[in-house]
Amino acid sequence: MNTRQNTLAALQQNPQVSVLVIGGGINGIGVFRELALQGIDVLLVEQGDYCSGASAASSHMVHGGLRYLENGEFRLVREAVAERNRLLANAPHAVKPLPTTIPIFRRFSGLLNAPLKFLGWRGKPAERGALVVKLGLLLYDAYTGRQSKLPRHRFAGRRASRARFPALNRLALATATYYDAVMAMPERLALEVLLDGLAANAQARALNYMAVTAANGGQVSLRDAASGESVTVEPQVVVNAAGPWIDLTNRAMGRETDYIGGTKGAHVVVKHDELRQALGGGEIYFEHADGRMVLMLPWMDKVILGTSDIPIEHPDQAACTDAEAEYFLEMVGKIFPAIAVKSEHIVYRFAGVRPLPSSAAARAGQISRDHSVQVNEAGGGLDFPVLSLVGGKWTTFRAFAEQVTDMLLARLGKRREVHTAGLAIGGGRDYPDGEPARQEWLAALHNDSGLPGERLAQLFGRYGTRARQAAGFISEGEDQALAHAADYSRREILFLAQHEHVVRVEDVLRRRTALAMNGQVTAALSEEISQLLGAADNGG
Repeated sequence: MNTRQNTLAALQQNPQVSVLVIGGGINGIGVFRELALQGIDVLLVEQGDYCSGASAASSHMVHGGLRYLENGEFRLVREAVAERNRLLANAPHAVKPLPTTIPIFRRFSGLLNAPLKFLGWRGKPAERGALVVKLGLLLYDAYTGRQSKLPRHRFAGRRASRARFPALNRLALATATYYDAVMAMPERLALEVLLDGLAANAQARALNYMAVTAANGGQVSLRDAASGESVTVEPQVVVNAAGPWIDLTNRAMGRETDYIGGTKGAHVVVKHDELRQALGGGEIYFEHADGRMVLMLPWMDKVILGTSDIPIEHPDQAACTDAEAEYFLEMVGKIFPAIAVKSEHIVYRFAGVRPLPSSAAARAGQISRDHSVQVNEAGGGLDFPVLSLVGGKWTTFRAFAEQVTDMLLARLGKRREVHTAGLAIGGGRDYPDGEPARQEWLAALHNDSGLPGERLAQLFGRYGTRARQAAGFISEGEDQALAHAADYSRREILFLAQHEHVVRVEDVLRRRTALAMNGQVTAALSEEISQLLGAADNGG
């Protein structure tokens, strides 16, 4: 059954929809799930694949925003910390605790900078010394509160820091370690939020590779990039969650707006065993020589280095340049002088544009990461209002979506039926708590599916409790490892193709799996995946 074709056919027959959400990044997907859970007939469209734009270019951190305290964004930090804790509870298969260490090279530097920055009297920060870091972490712990299961921060002197990080720069006076969280694959987490929305409501529909081309009166015109087919829908309300493309999307609908002043964030992924070991299992977060906060994050058996914060004119131009890559490689030497990371260690690059509000701030780091809703009421040739979702960050997507949905429910004359603060996401549902419970869960799945325990543990690591669905599908036929990526199998790829809205080969390589980010993509693998997707389309 071709769900995509069924959705298009249904829209051709009945184009009316209560809410049209434009944009399949995490903000749009979050609103989609919220509306679906309230029983609203909602259609989400995304011009590319789900979570293929700004949401895919995340640093993979789920965090409260320690440095936002300097900007005086206390409400945002409080909200982000609460949402971080909720994601740890609601998506334990996808979001894990992350020890984060700040190397400290000065004692009192930057003491006056934070209040001056807060008052808008200073643009470029001075290097943060031990006292400033200590005050910031005390405040951060206070915002975390008792609801968090994460440990509070701790300081270590020179000797203890060197014992824990033997490769650490000898000029470091101390280290401070606090806890946030990390998500290995943001793309998969976003997809599971979407799938939960679809499963909750038969009137909730979603289409990737569906672009807005025009709007007039009560109609919005859409074009299917996969088939070239066009369809027109008639929404009561439009939510523009196109991220850095918000203004471009509004212009396509005949609305001139200037809401977005996005900045590019780029990263590289390196395969460097010595650096991976030097991190000690946690993230290193520090201020580089130019005042930019940068990071070294362990990811599988590799390391993510990032990130830049550069103003950019057009989101389609976002790419990690050679100069940015060189900047990331060079910054390693500040923390680990004896470790040389070179361009040949890079296995993957990625970049995206943060959908930040248009701002006159002197430095990109001063632009607020908070979220807001810009409303254009009906008029000017359109019979429906357009709500544009500006800003936001991965960690706070649920809170932002809740706020937007309450606005929409008020407009539609509906009441909230379901709250999502404590709602499990995808493979985090019924997640076994602790290793004994995990082993018991896997043993039961082995009895049901017959698949080897090692294979089931691999599936569990990728999909959480959705591993039951994946294992059931895989066990229904003969299976074998991919010829060009042995850690995935043919039937696992078919499962993704048939259950996760796969349209193109890159959807599998970049977003349904970690193959691209791991540097495993070759022409031969792409061809192998292409043939499997062709078999899936033909019912194979």
